[in-house]
Amino acid sequence: MRKNLFFVFLLVLFFTGVSISFAQSVDELIKEGDEYVEKFDNQRALDTYLKAEKITPDNWEVLWRLSRAYVDIGEKMPDKTDAQKDEREKIYKKALEYADKSVKLAPGQSITYVRRAIANGRIALFEGVFSAIGTVKDVKADCEKAIQLGNGGNYVQALAHYVFGRTHLKVCEKAYLVRLPLGLGWGDTEEAVRLLETAVKLKPNFRMFLYELAKAYVEEDEYDKAKDTLKKVEKAPKAHEDDDIVLADAKKLYEKIKNK
Repeated sequence: MRKNLFFVFLLVLFFTGVSISFAQSVDELIKEGDEYVEKFDNQRALDTYLKAEKITPDNWEVLWRLSRAYVDIGEKMPDKTDAQKDEREKIYKKALEYADKSVKLAPGQSITYVRRAIANGRIALFEGVFSAIGTVKDVKADCEKAIQLGNGGNYVQALAHYVFGRTHLKVCEKAYLVRLPLGLGWGDTEEAVRLLETAVKLKPNFRMFLYELAKAYVEEDEYDKAKDTLKKVEKAPKAHEDDDIVLADAKKLYEKIKNK
């Protein structure tokens, strides 16, 4: 009897130890992947998160990061030929698949909705916003849910407001009477300004957010605010792999509106 109890005790210790070891390994892999993201090494980040997924396939923290990694990789893929476009679209759909899984596993976490909104947004931009109306509406719904939940910290909330504000701007590229029958009458440049201003307040000195806000000010003919915001883009530190492109675009826009 005592031998049986001792054997059971050893089994409990073994499996507890294994689960703790797995948990530690996943945490370490997430940390390692995040470090690659900070270095803009998207492929290594993806490979590292995939290793974590093998250990815990239903870990929402891993899944939304996988979605992010696929989006980051997709953004850098060529799309000049039909074959290249197909491959890029597959990557974005992979990102959507992982984001969708993370939402189902963690429906109370803003970041999961933000990542799904971003993945869907990339698909919509790739296919054409007005050719992917249902997808655009999904982006809107996910942004609203992420903002309603209000968790994840300042950057996650800033990102939710940024994506939603940018979506408003893209929708408003078509005249109101044209998009109204399509169910996109909600697009509003004033609302875009409000959302993007909130994004900048939550995450100041971030070039991508500042530049999009400047574009929204231009749409509202608020040129002084736009120029002031574009100057802030120049002063902001590089924090994203596309920041050099954003800076160049900001300088071009400033030259275009400097006399207005």
